[in-house]
Amino acid sequence: MTENFTETVELAVEPNGVQAAIDAGEAIAKPTLLDPGNHYVAVVPAGGRLAHVDLDLDKYRDTPRRKEGRVVVDDVASFVHYWGKHADEHSEVYANVSRSKVEAVLDAHADDGPRWGGHRLVLQLKHTQPWLAWNANEGIKFSQTDFAEFLEDNLADIYAPPAADMLEIAQTFQATTKVNFESGTRLASGQRKLTYVEQVDAKAGQKGELTIPESFTLGLQVFEGFEVADEVGARLRYRINGGNLQLSYHLNRPDEVARAAFDAIVNQLTEHLDGTPVLVGQPIG
Repeated sequence: MTENFTETVELAVEPNGVQAAIDAGEAIAKPTLLDPGNHYVAVVPAGGRLAHVDLDLDKYRDTPRRKEGRVVVDDVASFVHYWGKHADEHSEVYANVSRSKVEAVLDAHADDGPRWGGHRLVLQLKHTQPWLAWNANEGIKFSQTDFAEFLEDNLADIYAPPAADMLEIAQTFQATTKVNFESGTRLASGQRKLTYVEQVDAKAGQKGELTIPESFTLGLQVFEGFEVADEVGARLRYRINGGNLQLSYHLNRPDEVARAAFDAIVNQLTEHLDGTPVLVGQPIG
C-alpha cells in the first residue's frame, strides 16, 4: 500500500541564490520510485494536480506481460492440444460433475510462491438433444396419441424391444383412441395386457386387448462429441381414468448414467495429462 506523506521543507534563500532555490525545489518534487511494486510518489505544490499516465498497459506493448484469458473447448482432443501447448509442472485440473465441465488453471500457484491463476482452459460438456428430450418428458402423463407421436419421433433411441416392435405399439395406440379401457393385468412375461371395449355409435362394441412392455431400454449418448451410447432403462407406466388411457415412463437412475459418462471422459482425459492429477471440485475464481 502506498501512503502519501507531506513534508515541509524550509529553504534559506539569499538574494543572489534564486537559482539554487529553484534547483532544490525541483529535486524535492521529482517523482521517487518506491521499491518494490513500481509505484512512485511525488510532491505536488498547493493548487497543483498530479496527472497519472500508465505507460505499462499491454496494449502499448509488443507482447502481453503474461498469458491470461479463458479458453472453452468442446472435446477432449482440443483440451489436450491446448494443455500441451501452455501447461507446466504447476498447472492444475479440476472436474466438476454437477456443472459437466473440466477446468484447468494453467498458471496455478507454484509450490514456492503464488501465481496469477488467470489463464484458464475449460472443457464444457453439452448434453445431446436425445438425452435432454427423454429426461425432460420423464413422468409426464401422455394421451395415447401424444405418446405414440413421442415414440415415433424418438424411435432411433430405443434399443430394446426392437424399434419395429415399438413402432407397432405406437401405431396400435393411434388406432385405439375410440375405445374405453377397462382393466390391465400383468403377464408372466412381465408385459402388461390392457383390455378395452370399442365404442360404436355410443354403444359398447367388440372387446379387445393391447399388450405393452413393462419396460424398455434406450441407447443414449449423454454428451455431444462422444460417440459411445449408454444403456438407460425405462419403466412404462399406464393409468386408466374414466376409460381413457394415460401413459408415462420413468428412467432408471439417469443421474448415475450421466455420472458414469462424465467419469469415462475424465479418465480418457487423464491419460493425456502427463501424470497431472484431476481434482474433484472447482478452482478459486
